[in-house]
Amino acid sequence: MPPFTVLHVCMGNICRSPMAERLLVLAVQEQLARRGDTAPGLADELLHSHSAGTGGWHAGEEMNPPAARQVTGRGGGIDGFAARKLRSEHIDGADLVLTATADQQEFVSALRPDAVSRTFVLGEFGRLLPAVDLAGLPAAAATPTAVYARGVALVEAIDAVRAGAEPLAADDLDDPWGRGDQCFGRVADEVEQTVRPLTAALLP
Repeated sequence: MPPFTVLHVCMGNICRSPMAERLLVLAVQEQLARRGDTAPGLADELLHSHSAGTGGWHAGEEMNPPAARQVTGRGGGIDGFAARKLRSEHIDGADLVLTATADQQEFVSALRPDAVSRTFVLGEFGRLLPAVDLAGLPAAAATPTAVYARGVALVEAIDAVRAGAEPLAADDLDDPWGRGDQCFGRVADEVEQTVRPLTAALLP
């Protein structure tokens, strides 16, 4: 049921998945602004973006400072973020699961085998998205029901495309933990290369 829910997964939930979580929110807000849909709170009604980590040892911590700088520097918000360990119910409630790496995709699929068809490496999802005929998806509108229906159909379509494609090591996001702002910036750029087209597909 609406809103369309995207779960981002990495290892510690303080670097890659938090950036993806908040940069997706930012992309939705910016896409709505381009469309002229400026009703307060509309982005939250249309899409829920959250994250968790397979490790769990950083539970309760804030976003890693260089990750937070990437989000705020691009216009996003970091308020209210706290790292958490991935749990089955997070996966159950997600319409789309985007992992930082293939290893984390396998972790999610092992934890919830029923989620395999809606779990992708983030880079893989972005790479396969252009192969989908967006005209064949349910009609686009800035309403919770329409975005949800279009999102679910989009995930199904990309899963069908994936059936004939080989996974690529380049789909993985490098772990920027302990590295400099330049590395974090490159990872954030790669995140945006998926979340922005995803948002445009949901809300053209």
